Amino acid sequence: MAHSVLLVPVPSLEQFVRERTAHHDAGFVSADPAFCHAHVTALGPFLPDPDDEAMEQVARIAATTSPFDFVLERVATFPDGVIHLVPDPEEPFVALTALLVEAFPQCPPYGGRFDDVRPHLTLDATADGVDEATVRTSLGDLVPTVCRAERLDLTWWECGRCRVLRSWPLGRRPA
Repeated sequence: MAHSVLLVPVPSLEQFVRERTAHHDAGFVSADPAFCHAHVTALGPFLPDPDDEAMEQVARIAATTSPFDFVLERVATFPDGVIHLVPDPEEPFVALTALLVEAFPQCPPYGGRFDDVRPHLTLDATADGVDEATVRTSLGDLVPTVCRAERLDLTWWECGRCRVLRSWPLGRRPA
């Protein structure tokens, strides 16, 4: 199913996540050089066809959200088997999502599927021979990684058509 997602890119883990995406579903490996497979979702799914007013609302939220630093080190697994990294601190992501949900209440995080929405960077999924320990070993020296959230991207996720639609710098109005 095709949908848009607002996300914070994490370029330092792009190669790892891109390779895992290719392993699971090569159709979702993007040819767009601006597209970052490694990310922390801010709000998704987002509006299927956002208008100019919605884009201006997102721009205002990005402009009022200061860039922030975070560390990715702790590997965890959700009950559905999604293996992920937990950002530390989580609070700036939680605050960004809250602002977006307030502006777009028709877009509950993850379509309202989960009661407890937690910021995370998806790495893999549990399967035979794949668990937290094997993923942590595969990450090697990539973690811990100190990251800086500097922009918010509106991305389109569709098999064979993943791409960045718009991007806003955090903490300032785009030029």
